[in-house]
Amino acid sequence: MTKYKFASLQKLQDEGKDIHRLPFSIRILLENVLRNHDGYVITDEHLDTLLNWDPKGTDKDIPFKPARVLMQDFTGVPAVVDIASLREEYIRQGKDGNKINPAIPVDLVIDHSVQVDYYGTDYAYKENVIKEYERNSERYELLKWAQQGLTNFTVVPPGMGICHQVNLEYLAKGVIERNGWAFPDTLVGTDSHTPMVNGIGVIAWGVGGIEAEAAMLGQPIYFTCPEVIGLKLTGKIPQGSTATDMVLSITNLLRKHGVVGKFVEVFGEGLDNLSVTDRATISNMSPEFGCTVTYFPIDQQTLNYMRITNRSEEQIQLVEEYCKNNMLWRTGSENIEYSAVLELDLNSLEPTVSGPKRPQDKILAKNLGSAFSKLLKDEYNRTYVETKERREHAWLSEGGSGTEFVYHEKGQSTEQPTQVVQDSLRSVRIKQKNKEYVLSDGNIVIAAITSCTNTSNPEVMIGAGLVARKAIQKGLRTKSWVKTSLAPGSKVVTQYLQRSGLLEDLEALRFHTVGYGCTSCIGNSGPLPAPVAEAVTKGDLVVASVLSGNRNFEARVHPQVKMNFLMSPMLVVAYALVGRVDIDLINEPLDYDPNGEPVYLKDIWPTHEEIRGVINESLKQKDFDDVYSIIFEGESDWKELLAPKGKKFEWNNASTYIRQAPFFENLPAIPAPVSDIKEARVLLYLGDSVTTDHISPAGAFNEESAAGKYLMSQGVAPQDFNSYGSRRGNHEVMMRGTFANVRIKNKIAQREGGYSTYLPTGESLTVFETAMKYKESQTPLIVFAGKEYGSGSSRDWAAKGTYLLGIKAVIAESFERIHRSNLIGMGIAPLQFLEGQSAESLGLTGKEIYTITGLQNDLVPHKLIDIVAKDDSGKELKFQVEARFDSLIEIEYYKNDGILQYVLRDYLKKG
Repeated sequence: MTKYKFASLQKLQDEGKDIHRLPFSIRILLENVLRNHDGYVITDEHLDTLLNWDPKGTDKDIPFKPARVLMQDFTGVPAVVDIASLREEYIRQGKDGNKINPAIPVDLVIDHSVQVDYYGTDYAYKENVIKEYERNSERYELLKWAQQGLTNFTVVPPGMGICHQVNLEYLAKGVIERNGWAFPDTLVGTDSHTPMVNGIGVIAWGVGGIEAEAAMLGQPIYFTCPEVIGLKLTGKIPQGSTATDMVLSITNLLRKHGVVGKFVEVFGEGLDNLSVTDRATISNMSPEFGCTVTYFPIDQQTLNYMRITNRSEEQIQLVEEYCKNNMLWRTGSENIEYSAVLELDLNSLEPTVSGPKRPQDKILAKNLGSAFSKLLKDEYNRTYVETKERREHAWLSEGGSGTEFVYHEKGQSTEQPTQVVQDSLRSVRIKQKNKEYVLSDGNIVIAAITSCTNTSNPEVMIGAGLVARKAIQKGLRTKSWVKTSLAPGSKVVTQYLQRSGLLEDLEALRFHTVGYGCTSCIGNSGPLPAPVAEAVTKGDLVVASVLSGNRNFEARVHPQVKMNFLMSPMLVVAYALVGRVDIDLINEPLDYDPNGEPVYLKDIWPTHEEIRGVINESLKQKDFDDVYSIIFEGESDWKELLAPKGKKFEWNNASTYIRQAPFFENLPAIPAPVSDIKEARVLLYLGDSVTTDHISPAGAFNEESAAGKYLMSQGVAPQDFNSYGSRRGNHEVMMRGTFANVRIKNKIAQREGGYSTYLPTGESLTVFETAMKYKESQTPLIVFAGKEYGSGSSRDWAAKGTYLLGIKAVIAESFERIHRSNLIGMGIAPLQFLEGQSAESLGLTGKEIYTITGLQNDLVPHKLIDIVAKDDSGKELKFQVEARFDSLIEIEYYKNDGILQYVLRDYLKKG
């Protein structure tokens, strides 16, 4: 039997420290500090902070040294560009470039680039793969170079799965053995849904690529010692409900309470009724809650999952023995002290959706029909026409004076409209080859079974297949206008769906596999069918998507789709059968069978026992062995891909995908002193809940955008633009795409979208063009924002692009954790309005000239900073804001113009 050294929490307990009261997540942070304690970087003070953890919170910092790093390609490509650029600068300064390497293991999974161009056919997957390589070969060459040229760096090629599901099913160890030590598996990831692996007992969270790169290079991650909210689950999920209904209810519950920047730890007897995949569904949506992690301690369910997913018996034994001997094993009888406790009775769950643009906006499926009219009015200023007891659509008939209303039931054809009625439900008649139908507000144009949130959970995937089978047996089919897709998070899903025969049923409803990646969840939904897209544009229709994902922010799923609803894969199939969201799915018929008999949801909904029976027959341990034994090899396209070799990446100056990062070139050994911000202008004046999707879009863009114009100037045709996400290795594209979201609302702009006003002349320009005009006059820029600025994905380009536009400070009412950290990581000051104040309450128009003082001297965490705003008449308004530097190390990063500059200078100093 192998013996390991380990940092003993039990020994601390035996010495009189009250470890029993600590949440499991805090115990893991404590072990990390105890094991890495060196008296210099990690000190006695850090140890004491965790030993004496205060549930009420503290402003003290703690360091965290993760065991490994996880990346996906959207964030991984710019990270590799940065590492290659750091190595380039290191060589320029006469040093050995081989020293710039990851200090801890890094796994990069290429999962964010597949787009749903083809769907609903047996050749969709093959054609999408061909398209993916056509678009992304330059990016993939960089990643294949990294696989060969960097040590401690592995790449999972395209088409193998989604990073979080691969992490859950294969990469995560529970307990790691390294250099004779055993310790908890921990990681950070360059994707905000990294906490999904909390479901298998691994502490992990999403950070920006900037912060992850620093961790890769051996730097600890510093953060304020967190509060831990206890989430007590009781009961079990009832018949008719799913783990997705549970997580959407939890999202609503935790957002209402407020858990931003906090840990959530789950306990209670309800845990005994949740599988690891149920737990992972919850943990996956931690960024939707706003918390850092949603942790599930290791217990027997964890070991059961490790066994079915083909972890070795030796590994499972190590996890069990280590956790039981080091106070990290859940028994259910713990008496832990939490900062606060919230409770959810799982018995109370009902079928649930969330939307139309925020994951926390919970709506019971039975209420969506009635909620639709209110959403249409409140969000889009449209009135839903009602007649008698039945919701009907109104439009103008052809001919006449153009004022005659013709009412008809949804789905029935009538005369083609010549114009659309304002303040009513809009409809457009579509003739598509051998089909003819009416597309209206509320119709579903995308139905996507996507995202590791749900595709990692056999319960809801098998459930979706059974819903499809029963619907077919009842004679139902999906509606013609719905673009359907199935994008599993790993090939294991395909294995058990095929073995059960359910893949055939899903394909009969046009849910064919389109790829193994994030697809619609990341905005890679692909184009709508041309007639549908034309109808949406011409009729200015408010159409919907339904998806089993975790994100539904404005313009994320598809720029033409204004309503987006999250739900279980089972409900995705059901709504695709209906083709619209303005329905009470529980009590109204989904449709009528060929004999005119109504078919209700209850008629096609499987029981838990049916689902479990199919899982027991179809899910095999061997599937995980078959899939993951070749996970790093890739398919023929990857094997045949030619990539540069050697320690120094060969930059191609003609590439429109990969360019050397501009942040480190000719870096001086000593940074310039910090200066105050004088005579700054506001580039954007934003409201609440501005997400990183608003700041740094990931989806498609057109030739009218600043990024589109740049690419065309480089000889790239519009059909070859690809997406913003795929272009993240090119700063020229990304800086032009920053604040270019078509739904962003800038209060000083003259139109919605990525526009601003150049205040000295009043010109209306794109945000990029406005920033460049200010750059010509060396005018520093600032951004105003409301609450929850930077929520959403852990997107480093949201900070990098902000930096390249010349923005020196962002002043917001509150910040989401990752984006605040990323801003500091790029040398941008995050400043926060004092409690109860905002730009609006202070009477600021955004047209003033601003001088910010207090950054230059005596900068300390949470320092109050003075601002003077001068309007056109010379009148001055003085106010203070809080500098959201939460630790001394963050101030050091800021002084160095960024975290990677700090790390590079440290490398240069050491030689």
